[in-house]
Amino acid sequence: MKTLVSAAQKLRTKFLIVNLVASFLLIGQTTLIAQTGVNVFTYHNDLARTGQNLNEKILTPANVNPDSFGLLFTQPVDGYVYAQPLYMSGVPIPGKGTHNVVFVATEHDSVYAFDADNSQGDNAAPLWRVSFINPAAGVTTVPMSEFGFTYPPELGVTGTPVIDPSTGTLFVVAKIEDNSSGARKYAERLFALDVATGTNKFGGPVDIQASVHGTGAGSDAQGNISFDPYWEFQRTGLTLAGGVVYVAFASQGDEGPYHGWIVGYDAHTLQRARAFNDTPNGSEGGIWMSGAAPAGDADGNIYCMTGNGTFDANSGGPDYGDSFLRLLPSGNTLVVTDFFTPYDQAQLDSNDGDLGSGAPMILPDVAGSVTHPHLLVGCGKEGVIYLLDRDNMGRYNPNNNDQIVQSFGPVSGTWSMPAYFNNLVYIGGVNDHLKAYRITNGLLTPQPDSQTSTTYGYPGVTPSISADGTNNAIVWAIETDAFFTSRGPAVLRAHNATNLAEQFYSSSDAGARDQLGLAQHFGVPTISNGRVYVATAFGLSAFGLLAPPQPRLSISPDLTITVEGEVGQSYSIEYTTDLDEGWSVVETVTLTNSPQSFTDFQQSHDPQGFFRVTSAPL
Repeated sequence: MKTLVSAAQKLRTKFLIVNLVASFLLIGQTTLIAQTGVNVFTYHNDLARTGQNLNEKILTPANVNPDSFGLLFTQPVDGYVYAQPLYMSGVPIPGKGTHNVVFVATEHDSVYAFDADNSQGDNAAPLWRVSFINPAAGVTTVPMSEFGFTYPPELGVTGTPVIDPSTGTLFVVAKIEDNSSGARKYAERLFALDVATGTNKFGGPVDIQASVHGTGAGSDAQGNISFDPYWEFQRTGLTLAGGVVYVAFASQGDEGPYHGWIVGYDAHTLQRARAFNDTPNGSEGGIWMSGAAPAGDADGNIYCMTGNGTFDANSGGPDYGDSFLRLLPSGNTLVVTDFFTPYDQAQLDSNDGDLGSGAPMILPDVAGSVTHPHLLVGCGKEGVIYLLDRDNMGRYNPNNNDQIVQSFGPVSGTWSMPAYFNNLVYIGGVNDHLKAYRITNGLLTPQPDSQTSTTYGYPGVTPSISADGTNNAIVWAIETDAFFTSRGPAVLRAHNATNLAEQFYSSSDAGARDQLGLAQHFGVPTISNGRVYVATAFGLSAFGLLAPPQPRLSISPDLTITVEGEVGQSYSIEYTTDLDEGWSVVETVTLTNSPQSFTDFQQSHDPQGFFRVTSAPL
């Protein structure tokens, strides 16, 4: 290499100039990947509740690591967030252009619409925000202390909303305490919001009301049970199926009297379409499912799991505590057309062993067998994994569970729901590893195919999957047990979907850079368009690929040029004798490590010239 400068003093002076030039020049060239965001309109991505996004083109095992992936921005919100964020691409916002939008609902009874891609400039503020309360007028959230609990401090919106893309409507339920008239009243209120503006639609909102015949807890002298908005608690995600929005209920902490209700409203008129109570002649049977939403199949059936409560369906009664239910819309109700109840239901009921702490997931037909082509899987507090035939669920056998396709365990109890990818079922129990069970010929292998090295505490974990078809599959999970142990931050983790022991990324790897807000149990990540959205207490965080490292150039006393940048990236080392004139490329280099030194240039240069480094043209 020819001499770059003629004296050490010139070299020292030029070293300062070169680095200043390199620092202030436009760094690199950006590759814009045109991808339509994968919409997430409902809890866990689809009606089957598989948690899959199989059209993720940006995030891969190669780039999801602490060096190139991390926290991009956090948007503040006004309360705790238990609902999963939802994503809708290409939403025209009046006066603000078209945006990809992520929606967040809080326990302070607010819904936010944020730009999903960045928080800069005008996007630093929400695209819109609506509040369902008016404290000055006596309309508030419901204090959790009324039920004898501390966290979260208030009950507002808990269940994940659902979006109807055909009408551009977001449906959400808020718990309301109204003292405006001097007489305290409570409501579970269904809102239909325009996704572009947040304004109410279809004459809404409506207060959820229902009544069924029954002699159970809270019934009146005429043999009717009315829905009680005080005791009933809306934790599950909303389900949109057959043009009806279904809202399921349980209670807060088994306070009551209460029942498991599902109430459906027409998605175009907000008129009540049907109502169902799973213990009309008994009590309890709450539909909690740890925040998951009832699943639905192509035939219009709806599936849920119930918690502790009265069970007498084996003797012809109408009560279905601790059961898997298959429900079919019929007139103004939902009819139980099939069910499965574990043989030890009475023991579960007496030991607070809620089957319905978990939630059912519909498996694709490719996972079934000739004998059992339509499968359903779920697991509750007891930690027994049940695999059911949706066409013949098994009902009740007082001696054992041999009438169903398969059951095994106990593994760890679950307060979560499974996910599915490419013949693997992922289940994350309490104080256990997230495990992948392979399904072959319509049966799960009881020994996990792989498991994480990380142990997830209470309440376990509901994973989500991103992949490009069957390639580049990543399992995403939010560790939330710090909420209970230390009131600490949540942790986002990314695991290899085919070998869970390999962890690609953890938000705790980068210290304060990627730290999330206070953990909230039942958190579910939402993945779309190269972003991973995580909701915590008082914030929505967006993770994605970080900007590549700024390339830097330095010259050593022995006249070696050293480039610092992104490994694998190509850079141009450029030269000029006049900073006001153009630059010429001396050499294009590809970094195999960083920093990397280069000593073999092919031309001589004026000692008064300057060098810089930029990303090489594509």
